[in-house]
Amino acid sequence: MIVNCRGIRTNKQRSGILPIIALLMLSITAGCSQSNPNQGTSSEQPPQAQEAASTPSVQSTKTKVVTTFLPIYLFTKAVAGNVADVEILVPPGTEVHEYQATPQNVKAIATANVLVKNGLGLEEFLENTVKNAQNPKLAEIDASKGIKPLNEISPVVKTAQEEEDHEHTQGNPHVWLDPVLAKQQVTNIRDGLIAADPANKATYEANAATYIKELESLNNEFQQTLQKTPSCTFITFHDAFPYLAQRYNLKQVAVVQIPEDQLSPTDVQNAVNAVKKYKVKALFSEPGVDNKLLSSLSKDLKLTLRPLDSLETGETDPQHYFKAMKANLQTLQTACK
Repeated sequence: MIVNCRGIRTNKQRSGILPIIALLMLSITAGCSQSNPNQGTSSEQPPQAQEAASTPSVQSTKTKVVTTFLPIYLFTKAVAGNVADVEILVPPGTEVHEYQATPQNVKAIATANVLVKNGLGLEEFLENTVKNAQNPKLAEIDASKGIKPLNEISPVVKTAQEEEDHEHTQGNPHVWLDPVLAKQQVTNIRDGLIAADPANKATYEANAATYIKELESLNNEFQQTLQKTPSCTFITFHDAFPYLAQRYNLKQVAVVQIPEDQLSPTDVQNAVNAVKKYKVKALFSEPGVDNKLLSSLSKDLKLTLRPLDSLETGETDPQHYFKAMKANLQTLQTACK
């Protein structure tokens, strides 16, 4: 039997069955109203549907952020959390001072919303790379904005005439190794991300506050530990630690430039003389650096060669900063006794 919901015929001559027909009509009309696509949505929706209807639509694409090298990536990722996609241009472990940009770097910047750099002249490859990317909508964040850079505070001893060093024309850029200055960098990154992506302001503020609190705790730990070894003198082979030394009353008395190979006897003697000259307590090298001259120096001078991490290589978890810096603190405490 086919029932037409738009009209139902009734037989007035069969008045005895009118009540039955009336009930049938009510039943059919109710059924038609439930299946009619032109009617309003039933209020008896499943909980999932009600929740979806009451929840505003989520932005389909996240803000794309590119960072230059590991420390800046760690800080930016900590602030961004999961509300933005964060990439890194310089692979961890690659020398950022002399880095040559790749086509992939240009493509990444060309499609990015935000670029975060350390600044202070560190990323020399960046100017031409940004220019080649031709991204007029790119927002740039200088993480070192407002930080007064240090110039050379330690003499640089060159052991080889042919050795070429990266010059810090805008002052020493290694500000991230001072937890107090790292706080300023995180703040700059937070403010830049909020300006570029105001919809996620609350998340950026909350994440930055959490990370800054950890940096303050780290600074307190450094102060309490290193005040027991005041004016500890050390020599390093990478001019990365003047901010750390100044903050915690250490003395980076010299930076000795040592080539990795093709060492002449004169090079070796120059290095030995430089270390002896300053009567240092500690000798620091980069983690993972296997340099025969450094090992020989430490034996000749009866000094233990220890690793001091500049954080230019390592894990991409934002917590790696604290792991590496606490290892540096332990190294300094042991070496400066």
